[in-house]
Amino acid sequence: MMIVLEYHPKGDLGSYLQKKGRLSPSKALRFALDIARHIFFSGYFLVCRGMNYLHECKPDPIIHCDLKPKNILLDCVGQLKVAGFGLVKLSKLSPTKVKLSQAASIDPSNLYVAPEVYKDEIFDRSIDAFSFGLVLYEKIEGAQPFHPKTPEEVAKMICIEGMRPPFKLIKSKGYPTDLK
Repeated sequence: MMIVLEYHPKGDLGSYLQKKGRLSPSKALRFALDIARHIFFSGYFLVCRGMNYLHECKPDPIIHCDLKPKNILLDCVGQLKVAGFGLVKLSKLSPTKVKLSQAASIDPSNLYVAPEVYKDEIFDRSIDAFSFGLVLYEKIEGAQPFHPKTPEEVAKMICIEGMRPPFKLIKSKGYPTDLK
């Protein structure tokens, strides 16, 4: 079995952010909307409000569980598309709650993972919103949360100690009041 996707010569968001650093407010917001709108699912491009489309999918919502810059691709015209599906197996507990079938399927050093997943607890689609927030943080601040700590240290700080990264630049760099 094989999944064929279109080629993305500009790579992934993680590599892009390493080269570019902090993004302008307008580009950070445009990229955030791209993530919310554009997804790849089973090799087909869908333009249906991205993560919202997955979360509202009937009869069973789809929870990505691994939203991070390396799973967000940059196409040839500069739009972001969410990819990286299929690595996680979930056990459905109710129409809105799930649990990982295998706790080992999530890398504990992934600093974008939500605390519920890290702790192998029951969760819902809000874990994708948590990961989205950390990706947005990285685009706005120009560095991973709690940089220069290691991903393992950051995951522990966020998931075990309950810490959240402070937004420093958003207060002074022309971001809309609603985003602040």
